[in-house]
Amino acid sequence: MSTVLKLWLALLAGGAVAAVIYRDSGYVLLSYGVWTVETSLALLVLALAALFTAAYFGLRLLSHFLRLPTEAREWQRKRGERLARQALTRGLLEMSEGNWTGAEKQLIRHADRSDTPLLNYLVAARAAQLQGEHERRDLYIRLAHESMPSADVAVSLTQAELQLADHQLEQALATLRHLRTIAPKHVYVLRLLLRLYEKLGDWDQLRDLIPELRRRKVIPAEEIAELEIRVHRALLERASLSVEKTRVIEVWSETPRHLRRDPRLVADQAHYLQERGKDDEAEALVRDALRAGWDEQLAEVYGLLDTGQAARQISFAESLLAANAHNAILLLSLGRLCLRAKLWGKARGYLEASIGAGGPVSAYRELGHLLEQMGDEDQALTVYRRGLSGTGGPDPIPLPADVGATPVNRPVLRREPEVATPPPHGARASTNPG
Repeated sequence: MSTVLKLWLALLAGGAVAAVIYRDSGYVLLSYGVWTVETSLALLVLALAALFTAAYFGLRLLSHFLRLPTEAREWQRKRGERLARQALTRGLLEMSEGNWTGAEKQLIRHADRSDTPLLNYLVAARAAQLQGEHERRDLYIRLAHESMPSADVAVSLTQAELQLADHQLEQALATLRHLRTIAPKHVYVLRLLLRLYEKLGDWDQLRDLIPELRRRKVIPAEEIAELEIRVHRALLERASLSVEKTRVIEVWSETPRHLRRDPRLVADQAHYLQERGKDDEAEALVRDALRAGWDEQLAEVYGLLDTGQAARQISFAESLLAANAHNAILLLSLGRLCLRAKLWGKARGYLEASIGAGGPVSAYRELGHLLEQMGDEDQALTVYRRGLSGTGGPDPIPLPADVGATPVNRPVLRREPEVATPPPHGARASTNPG
């Protein structure tokens, strides 16, 4: 009901009462013991109304005073929350502007009165990290956890991120292991573990993590495939450095079957076997891989293997020429195999064909060495020069035709001191008193 309507009703009621009293004010007699009060009805009504009004407002005033401490505390709480929100906003602005010190001060100033203390402490921890203040960072992380224990995952993730950024790898590993126990399916936890294991070079743990990465689709399938290759190449390399001679073979047997067909892994394993004098095993491995599918890198590796049966290797390599007749690397490998078989003419033909097909510098070197041993030193020198000047890269800087012909163009290595010529016999040397 509107205030105007209430006022009109009050005026109407007052008018009606006044009209009744005007016609007959009435008579009231009150008696109590020896006390007697006589008055009109109108005066009694007015007195009762005044008494009621006074009692009403008195009770309202008393209630207000009784609630005053509670209202003061509520006002103080709301004011603190308002200041905390303002401080959080200013702190975030300082962070975006790169003022880490100012941001930290603003964020912790009213954090205890903020309605989002977790956010204040987490951002303050990042500001402290950027200043290199690790103790304060860890303090804010602890306060964030105490402000909201249910946000353990969010707080621990922030802690792990900061530790990784600061290269505190062992501490980050402990934090992420804790996260794995409370959130084993969390995708971002797995992503951070991936980064950490790569930084640590912990290839065993990373190998065990790959199935989970693939199942949770943490990274694209193509990246997982490349990661798997990189991990197993690192495991093979580590095994090649082991004092145990058979460790490389054991690690290769533990490699998943689908990876043992990858040309990069096959080439690595062939090199490691060759280092141990197991060229026969390496040749069989590379031959099977080339039969399964052509790969230029493997073709080059095949020509470097010395099994003592060069004729058989030549026969297999020549069988690959049907589909790769103009491949410079295959022609180079055939030239090297023919050199091992002491087929000098055939080796020269393959090496020249490799160079003609745009072969690498090593083809020039092999051909030049062959020509040099055959006594054709001038031709060998020509091949060496072609190998140095004609295999990619910018053209030589143009020089004048008479470079080095004048003293100006020759470097001065040592200048002889000038020797004074003695005067003729009997002549006096002139002196300059000045």
